[in-house]
Amino acid sequence: MLGKKLYSVPESYWISFKGIRTIKYMFKSKRNTDLGSKLTERIMLAVTEVNNCAICSFAHTKRALESGMSSEEIQNMLAGIIDDVPEEEVAAVMFAQHYADTRGNPTLESWQRMEEIYGTSKAKGILGTIRTIMMGNTYGIPWSSFFNRLRGKPDGRSSLKYEISMILGTLLVPVSFIHALISDLFKMPVIDF
Repeated sequence: MLGKKLYSVPESYWISFKGIRTIKYMFKSKRNTDLGSKLTERIMLAVTEVNNCAICSFAHTKRALESGMSSEEIQNMLAGIIDDVPEEEVAAVMFAQHYADTRGNPTLESWQRMEEIYGTSKAKGILGTIRTIMMGNTYGIPWSSFFNRLRGKPDGRSSLKYEISMILGTLLVPVSFIHALISDLFKMPVIDF
């Protein structure tokens, strides 16, 4: 499984770029109630489980509880088990897992299926939600690894050099923001294959 591997600084740039380009679709879908709070949190938990981000697991467990999800469902989601997911949301959660597992490179067929099931507007809202949590995971992993290292509990996947390089890599986020704005200005596709 590719998702458990840590992200590099160049990958974090592109994850931020893609997230910034699509976060507006998440907010639009929330406003027009295409995405309810439970579906949003299921997507967040599904991606976080694939990427194994401790800080995001903690934050989204809290939000999932506040949205009304049961403790059992949350535990299952964090274990990669989607048995409790309502049937109409399974495709969105599975796409979220696929997106994270392929490190942000889903198949064309999987995206076409999302549009077929949910329509383009809601599919873009789901994509925006996935990419938002991918950004959180990308930077949450090194930050939580760094703080755990300071507490004497280093993440076996990580190193101090990695954590510092990724923390410093957050300085590239403004550049990816400008890049995203320019791409929007030129109406570049929000997803490519």
